[in-house]
Amino acid sequence: MRIVMLGGPGAGKGTHAEYMSERLGVPHVASGDILREEVASGTDLGKKAKSYMERGLLVPDDLVEEIIARRLSRPDAEGGFILDGFPRTLEQARWLDGFLRGNGWGLEVVVNLVVPDWKIIRRLAYRRICRNCGAIYNLITMPPKREGVCDKCGGELYQRDDDREEVVRERLRVYRRQTAPLVAYYRRRGLLVNVFDLGEEDVRSEEVLEAAISKAEGRSEARGEG
Repeated sequence: MRIVMLGGPGAGKGTHAEYMSERLGVPHVASGDILREEVASGTDLGKKAKSYMERGLLVPDDLVEEIIARRLSRPDAEGGFILDGFPRTLEQARWLDGFLRGNGWGLEVVVNLVVPDWKIIRRLAYRRICRNCGAIYNLITMPPKREGVCDKCGGELYQRDDDREEVVRERLRVYRRQTAPLVAYYRRRGLLVNVFDLGEEDVRSEEVLEAAISKAEGRSEARGEG
C-alpha cells in the first residue's frame, strides 16, 4: 500500500505510521527524519538543506522533493510506503502525483487525522523530555513521580521551545492554512479517509490501520479490482 498521513503537529502521525509500517511491511518515510539524515551524512543535498535550516528558513520545495524522490527510489519502497510529513502543500502533492505516475504507481489512501486543538495542546504544551535519556512525560496524562525529574534515570526534564503553548497554537494555524487545500484535493480524488480522535481516550493505531485498509479495499472494489 502507498499511504499519505495528514494531521497537525501532535496528531499522532508518526506513532500510527510506525505501527502501520510494521503491520503492512512497508517503510515509514518521515520527511523530517530524512532531512536530518541527509544533513548528518553530509550529502550534497544535506548541505544545501542545512544552509536553510540553520537560518530558520523552510527548505525549498525542490530540495525536499529531491530528497523524497531519492528515498522512495530505494528498493524497500517498491512495494509501498507510508509518507509522514509530506506533502505539506498543494504544489508538493501535485509533484508527488507526477513522481508516482512516472514509476507506474499511485496512492491507495490518504489518512487525515482529525484532532481538536485542546487535545493537541494538551499533548504538546504539557510534554516534558528528559535531557539525559530522552524519556517523554506529560504533566497531565503521564506525569513524573517527582516534578522536573525523570523516573528512569533521574535526569532533568525540560520543555522544547516549539512545545510552548503559544508556539503550538501558531503551528496549528500554519498547518491548517497550508493543509486545507490538500484535504480538499485528496477528497475530490476519492482518496481521503478521516479518522477522528476527539475524546479523552486516544484513537488506537489499530483503528487507523483498519480505516486505511477499508478505504483502500472500497476503492479497489469501485474500480472493479476486488
